[in-house]
Amino acid sequence: MPNEEAQPYISVIIPCYNEEKNLEAGVLDEVNDYLIQQAYAWEVVIVNDEATDNSRALIEQFIADKPRFSLVDIPHGGKPAAALFTDMDQSTPIFELGNLLPWAEQGYEVVIGSRGFTREGFSIIRKLGSVVFRTVRQLFLLRDIGDTQCGFKLCTREAALRAFPHLQFFKQAERPSGWKVTAYDVELLYLWEKCGYRIKEVTVTWRNRDRSDTKSQQSDLKRYIDESLDMAKQVARIKTNQRKGFYDALDLQKNL
Repeated sequence: MPNEEAQPYISVIIPCYNEEKNLEAGVLDEVNDYLIQQAYAWEVVIVNDEATDNSRALIEQFIADKPRFSLVDIPHGGKPAAALFTDMDQSTPIFELGNLLPWAEQGYEVVIGSRGFTREGFSIIRKLGSVVFRTVRQLFLLRDIGDTQCGFKLCTREAALRAFPHLQFFKQAERPSGWKVTAYDVELLYLWEKCGYRIKEVTVTWRNRDRSDTKSQQSDLKRYIDESLDMAKQVARIKTNQRKGFYDALDLQKNL
């Protein structure tokens, strides 16, 4: 196990919004059990996104004797505010980090997980919807990237600091309420691409393991429809901003 005082080589950032059932199932034990076996220094930052269930208390209890775990509270804002690297439910298990790291060591500033097309635990509706979303999105943005929405992403510290402040999410005045799945990943990947960062997509193990029943009270079909419409609007907004030159004005490439 690495020295507890060493500067982290890997920072694992996990957003938390009403994850009580996932926490009770032992997802953080899985993360800890994997990381303590690694030779490199690491830290886990759990970002509490104003959870309304018992998530925060469970996290505090878990990390009480684990100095490399920390808990940060933020105003409710959804995934972008938490700088997501891996989902709390561990649908992509933490050990997949071992498949991403070699590419980062080869010089890729961004390495992202891809769930492929099987997506165990996904309903037929969501499988079909993911194909449609991917096909339409690739007509306009990120043609070389298959899966933008997988919650397992690794990037350098520099890449995170360069791109995250320019996300539209941080420019909107209205704060979202409740559980919200968005296409912020598309804009983030677009910004990384525009910066000139090398992006590697790696197929990872993925199985729907989300046990939470307090994120949303909608039926799966209603959630799917609402999420699809919202994601379509956001992709359209990115394309509109692109045409208006909003991203060109940032001049990201020049400042690398």
